[in-house]
Amino acid sequence: MKKRFIVAAAAAVPVARLARSFASSPLTAPPPLPDSIPIPEAKPPADLDVVAVPTGVNKRVAAYGYRGGSFFEKRDFNMGAVLIRHPSGDLLVDTGFGRGIDQQMTTMPPLFQRMTKYEVWKPARDQLESAGYDFGRLAGILLTHAHWDHVSGLPDFPEVPVLVTEREKAAFDREGLHGYLGAPFSARGIPWRVIRFESGPYLGFPRSHDVHGDGSIVCVPAPGHTPGSIIVFVTLAHHVRYALVGDLVWQREGLTRLEERPWLVRKFADLDADGNRRNLLRMASVLQRIPDMIVVPAHDQRAFAEMTTLPNVITKGRIL
Repeated sequence: MKKRFIVAAAAAVPVARLARSFASSPLTAPPPLPDSIPIPEAKPPADLDVVAVPTGVNKRVAAYGYRGGSFFEKRDFNMGAVLIRHPSGDLLVDTGFGRGIDQQMTTMPPLFQRMTKYEVWKPARDQLESAGYDFGRLAGILLTHAHWDHVSGLPDFPEVPVLVTEREKAAFDREGLHGYLGAPFSARGIPWRVIRFESGPYLGFPRSHDVHGDGSIVCVPAPGHTPGSIIVFVTLAHHVRYALVGDLVWQREGLTRLEERPWLVRKFADLDADGNRRNLLRMASVLQRIPDMIVVPAHDQRAFAEMTTLPNVITKGRIL
């Protein structure tokens, strides 16, 4: 009896440690971005806009997204894209679910397939067609990173260049990395266009790429979740600023409460958890300096609910 008790107690130790890894443990808040770093000037066109294109959801709970989240709070993680309208050429940031998502999921590891419960609303291409969108305006698809849920719709836009960092392109081409779709999807002829960070520092990030040269759409490298992840800063007229942070955090609490993903989730989701933490804190420093900046994690429905939506589009679901 005593032996069985000792064995049971020993087994309970790692379980208790695992449970603690889901408990709230906020990072130490960084100081605000110093005044010595200027807030960049931008000359956005008056009709620049960001438009939500929600393509579906992934069925999760809050505890999956950040430490301190409840296992009993169901959350539908947004799967979608953002259309940035710019007179020099529109950009679709990520694609969300595409028409071939069901087939694409069969290329993922069996355990991942069993754990992932998703619901497709309407692919981005179909939404844009329903809205009467002029595809001649679409200059490119800009990827925050190339994980499965961000690139699923690429085959639906075969004529559109795909903007990606060199490191992320290499990760996409490498077989077996967690989160990336496998063959035959990975073998498709995608019209890649590599982003070069030829410009200097931007809001504390060491390098940047100004897409249209007017400061309205600026990308910065933010590796960690994946090797070539980026953040896209968008400045609209009247100094309305967005930060499309991709999967730096999955829910806003990651930045508002400085809560990382739980250890077990980070283990599988983040290729470089330390690098992701550094960029999370860097972004938190920016938000202390510019508190009214609108943060858009790729999987937080609340952020997408604050954007403009496409006209004449009916989907299976709706954002909150």
